Amino acid sequence: MRAAQPRSRQQTLALRRQLVGSEANDLALRLARQYTQHEDIIVLDQHVHKAGGVFIADEIQVGFGRVGKHFWAFQLQGEDFIPDIVTMGKPIGNGHPLACVATTKEIAEAFAATGVEYFNTFGGNPVSCAVGLAVLDVIEKEHLQAHATEVGNYLMKILKEQQIKHPIIGDVRGCGLFIGVDLIKDQTERTPATAEAEALITRLKEKYILLSTDGPGRNVLKFKPPMCFNMEDAKFVVETIDKILTDMENECLNH
Repeated sequence: MRAAQPRSRQQTLALRRQLVGSEANDLALRLARQYTQHEDIIVLDQHVHKAGGVFIADEIQVGFGRVGKHFWAFQLQGEDFIPDIVTMGKPIGNGHPLACVATTKEIAEAFAATGVEYFNTFGGNPVSCAVGLAVLDVIEKEHLQAHATEVGNYLMKILKEQQIKHPIIGDVRGCGLFIGVDLIKDQTERTPATAEAEALITRLKEKYILLSTDGPGRNVLKFKPPMCFNMEDAKFVVETIDKILTDMENECLNH
């Protein structure tokens, strides 16, 4: 393993220019790869700590059972990986504005020792806390984590069937009910099909299906439906995507 090497100001600025436009999580991972030349999360964690940093797991979109296999997405990295800080929001309140941060006692005490005052007008709001507890009850009683695995596996399966049918689909990846569909212009260079992705989500919106795009090329369709999303919903969404992609392909042939 090659140790992380310090960079000059010019190298840092060049790296910054290279990464501008990426999503925050993609930016952080790519920065880590630049410094460690290794993608293993455990080794990466060791490098971060050696450099005096902390490892933050952002569970705001992927937490609370969405990935199916585990309640928290960081658990996908193995039992040996424990982040220093975990951020949570959005699903914790199921629409109610609620978020929280979990960390170690050591880090919390280190923050307090700085003398910097932290103030939150709505922190500890009893109504919000009651909402959060109710959400946890529903996740457990309605077996939504297992549901995410079952429906997510089915959604992945039928999306991969579309990949065989439509060359524009370069990859289907994900876990549970957090899935990405990579749209590309060609199989060789894998050029991001940014305009096509935007056209697709616009037409889907007309069918009352809301998706967003992600990735540096804004060409990855991002599936993160409500946890109550079922097999019938998945089938309807994929059938609609199939029809729209077929129409787009026919339009290209007619031009």
